[in-house]
Formats: sequence, structure tokens, C-alpha cells
Amino acid sequence: MPSVLVTGASRGIGKVTTLWLAARGWDVIAGVRRPDDGEALTAADPERVTAVTLDVTDSDQIAALDASLPETLDAVVNNAGVIVAGPLEATPLDDLRRQLDVNVVGQAAVTQAVLPRLRTSRGRVLFVSSLSGRVATPMFGPYNASKFALEGMADALRLELAPWAIRVVLIEPVQTDTDLWRHAEVEFDQGIERLAPEQRRLYAKHLEGFRKTIPRSQKAAGPPDRVAATIEKALTDRRPRARYVVGASARSQALVARLLPTPALDALLRTGGGVPRRL
Repeated sequence: MPSVLVTGASRGIGKVTTLWLAARGWDVIAGVRRPDDGEALTAADPERVTAVTLDVTDSDQIAALDASLPETLDAVVNNAGVIVAGPLEATPLDDLRRQLDVNVVGQAAVTQAVLPRLRTSRGRVLFVSSLSGRVATPMFGPYNASKFALEGMADALRLELAPWAIRVVLIEPVQTDTDLWRHAEVEFDQGIERLAPEQRRLYAKHLEGFRKTIPRSQKAAGPPDRVAATIEKALTDRRPRARYVVGASARSQALVARLLPTPALDALLRTGGGVPRRL
């Protein structure tokens, strides 16, 4: 049976993808940050799921990964990620570094660790990116930066690894119905609390406008199993595409972003993101 390492498997897209692939005959090594999460995943499908404690920013855990993997590995799904949101001007630099460390450097570290096995199997490297890696939106500057970087890294890897027939693929969903969006208002309030009073004053109308967009985004969020099904397709297609945009809504947004002139797109994104016209 084919084998795959899925990072960020504790919840959300990673958890759904782990169980989706296991149900379809894949042997899945699920990377989780907490052993309890790994036990729950393994209990859900003990024949197909094996858990490994893996914080993608922990160099010791990355170094230990080799001993936890099967001799043959057919693919890696780099899914682990976090979102740092809020005005870029007000984002603490430590938070920005963490955003890039998890979403970019951590993905590179895992990929480097498994490439010797993938070279032998002529396997596949998948990155769960986002439409936010192609279209920047207000209040998501740090997250956009990480996903734009991830897209560039994946493009370079696709070219470099082609001689070994290792396919590199980007998965690009938009809002997905996971804990991240279900608890978006709570996360938003906690982010506001971290702002200095002067920053809250400067960006008060931005924050008020953005809050109004949250219910709309929650309503538009697609099911995570749609992303899992797309990941399976990318793993099994004989000639996988470089990018898989997940869902009709995401494809429409990508098309609009590509066709609109920059000033028109900026105006649309400012309005959609709750940015005031003037202060």
C-alpha cells in the first residue's frame, strides 16, 4: 500500500486528510504536536494510521523523523500551518517570524528530511497553500507573506526535483470549515487585545470593518473533505498539475484576480476586507 506523511494532522484539513487517505488504502504517518492527538487519530484507524510527534519548527523532532518513517515513503503532505492576522504595522516582529517559521521554514525542513525516501520512490511533495498565496488581502499581511513565499519555494522545488521525477504540487483552498473559522471571532478579539492602545485607535475602523466580514467568510467556508479529496487526486493523478485550486468559489476568485487591473482589484479587496475609504 502507498504511504504518506501528513503534517499538522491534529485538526482541521490535516486530520480530515489523514482519515480520508487511510480510508482509501493509504498508510498514513500523521504528524501531530501532542501525543494525545496522535492517540486519537490512531484509534480512529489503527490499521492505517501511525502517529509521530512532530512540531515542524523543532529541529530535534525533525532530526528524529527519519527513525519514525517506513522504509518506503511515497509522498508528503506539508499541511502544518498557522495564521497571524491583523494590521501589518501592528504585528510584533516575533509573531511575523513565527508565521514564516511555521509556514515556510518548517515546510522546507520536513521536505528536506523526507526527500531521500521520495527520491527512491519517485514520490510526490504536496504543499497545502491557499489562494492567499496569490491574492493579498487586508489584515492578513503576515499570512499572505508566508503563503506567497511557500508558492515560490514550491515552484523552485518543482523545477529542481524534475530530473528525479519527483512531482511538487500546490493545493490552494480558500476559507475552509474548520476550527480556525468557527472560532474566528474569538481569535480576532484576542488579537485586538494584543494591540497597543495607539494601534487600536489608528486601526479602529479597519478592525470594525473586518469584524463585519467574519460571518460572511464563515458562511462561505467550504467542507474540509473537499480539500482532502483534492489532495488525494493530486497524489494519484498520473500527471498531476502544479496547482489545484479547491472549489468553484476559489477558481472564480483566482480568475477575477488575474483579469482585473490592479487598481480595480485593490478597490474590490479593500471593500471586501472592511478597509475604510478615508480617515
